[in-house]
Amino acid sequence: MPLLAAMSDTSGDQRRFAVVILAAGQGTRMRSDTHKVLHPIASRPLLLHLLDRVDALGADKRVVVVGKGREQVEAAIAGRDASIALQAEQKGTGHAVQQAASALDGYDGAVLILYADTPFVEAETLRRMIDRLDGDGGPGVVVLASTPPDPLKYGRIILRQGDQIAKMVEYKDATEAERAVRLCNSGMMAVRASDLFRWLEQVGNDNAAGEYYLPDIVNIAAAEGREAVVIEGDPYEAAGVNSRAELAHLELEWQRRRREQALEEGATLIDPESVWFAYDTRLGRDVTVEPHVVFGPGVKVADGATIHAFSHIEGATIGAKASIGPFARIRSGTRLGDKTKVGNFVELKQAEIGDGAKVNHLSYVGDASVGARANIGAGTITCNYDGFGKYRTEIGEDAFIGSNSALVAPVTIGDGAIVGAGSVITRDVESDSLAVERSEQKGLAGWAKRFRERMTRKAAE
Repeated sequence: MPLLAAMSDTSGDQRRFAVVILAAGQGTRMRSDTHKVLHPIASRPLLLHLLDRVDALGADKRVVVVGKGREQVEAAIAGRDASIALQAEQKGTGHAVQQAASALDGYDGAVLILYADTPFVEAETLRRMIDRLDGDGGPGVVVLASTPPDPLKYGRIILRQGDQIAKMVEYKDATEAERAVRLCNSGMMAVRASDLFRWLEQVGNDNAAGEYYLPDIVNIAAAEGREAVVIEGDPYEAAGVNSRAELAHLELEWQRRRREQALEEGATLIDPESVWFAYDTRLGRDVTVEPHVVFGPGVKVADGATIHAFSHIEGATIGAKASIGPFARIRSGTRLGDKTKVGNFVELKQAEIGDGAKVNHLSYVGDASVGARANIGAGTITCNYDGFGKYRTEIGEDAFIGSNSALVAPVTIGDGAIVGAGSVITRDVESDSLAVERSEQKGLAGWAKRFRERMTRKAAE
């Protein structure tokens, strides 16, 4: 499944549609101060996963219905092309959709009703829903359904013939016979705006929860002689999050699918189940990823690179045939050129590493640029922070930095320069010169023997 590919309409007939996303639920089962729809999967909040798909489809309007915790949701979507509608009291899904009426005033196209805690419905599936709404028979409602391995407490859909719906019923209101049906309601629908809000006005709350259920518009539409029909999707697309356990299980399924995609696209994952991707990770061909590697957001890895075990990479670009780790941490703003080498227990941050350069084990290089073919010896650090500000270190091409050196920024090491091991460099070093900063080594003959003898006598007293 193309989790990361650009999603666009391939039908050749771009139909108008709006989207209403329900994000007003309190999410009490999450037991969290973070709004339910802002909990992340693959380092991306649930709501933003869904909005990404909607944006790619090109909706005319986007309305997000919020309730408790609205400030968090509004902050998360600031700058996105979406209107906010407030459901001050949670009275059910039908009531929630009604709150979008003013934002869609005068709109006459199709409306997709989606759920912010059900983020992975595919763009192709949403397009099928819209197409079916305008298809044979002119149905009044199109409902997305699925047949999960374990239907749990999802609402059930009873079919009449073909894709026509005879009845939709919430689990808590269903009979035992209805609960035995495996076709489940995802809650997602496509309805024309002119029908939607007219039907919602007729929805009552005579049910076990005393709420206004969105699915009730199916029966109201039927009373007008307007059929409701089903589009069936992958159960993964209908999987929602109401608890920490469901969040973890959906994360596992997303990661499983992403790993399969990586393998299909030509990467080698030595132990796939131990590799964790972010929503936007990009791997080139013939990339090798060893066990227990974690990718944070914003990582691109070019062809032929190797990421050794137990490395963590985020916000970085890795060049072709680069070698990283093991046990490396590559932080945001880092760019590694082709054929670079980053040793074990190295940390890089906001670092530009030129082609063929090496940053050897136990080093920290932050806020720095390293020229092509330069060698950074083991244990080297760029001292980039003085407690108040950050400063840059510039290391030229073909420079050689000896092991256990400290480069106190701001400082520039010229092309081809050599810094002697153990030096603390506080001034610029000219190209092709040698810089050594260390005290003179002294030797005191016999001192060690006399020391041991003195300490041995003392211990015996």
